[in-house]
Amino acid sequence: MNISAVFARNLRSGLLVAAAAGSIATSSTAFAQQATSAVTVDAAVTANCVVSTTPVSFGNVDVTSGSAVLGTGGVSVTCTNGTAWSAAADAGQAVGATPATRQMTDGTNLLNYSLYTDTGRTTLWGDGTAASAAITDTGTGAAQPQTIFARVPAGQNALPAGNYADLVVVTVTY
Repeated sequence: MNISAVFARNLRSGLLVAAAAGSIATSSTAFAQQATSAVTVDAAVTANCVVSTTPVSFGNVDVTSGSAVLGTGGVSVTCTNGTAWSAAADAGQAVGATPATRQMTDGTNLLNYSLYTDTGRTTLWGDGTAASAAITDTGTGAAQPQTIFARVPAGQNALPAGNYADLVVVTVTY
């Protein structure tokens, strides 16, 4: 067999190409090349707050008892760690209501009540101006629950039976 015939046969079977590649790989040293770069990673942690509430429920109120009825509810504020916040409460939905005298309604009937920030029920919870205080704190990144203390004052014995309700909007400023 002449050399041309061997070359043709090996070319068809791919052996010559493999042999040539192997001899190149073994006969020369390969040099790996590298290029580098850095990826910049950044983020801005923003100040954020979330507020949730639990209802104030006085249950059954006996206006003829001559006694005030007490209740509690709650507000919970979760703010970014280090973020100062203030939770204010409006006067409620009744026309003419104030933080000192909020009013639950049943049609046109009004049942007075007040919300406070302290157990002694001496500091009215409101918008932080005049005679009512807002609740203030600094965020920790975790929920910060606050108890809301409430009172239906005595002396409302002329009210008819009914289901009285109000809605107080809580606004957190941070």
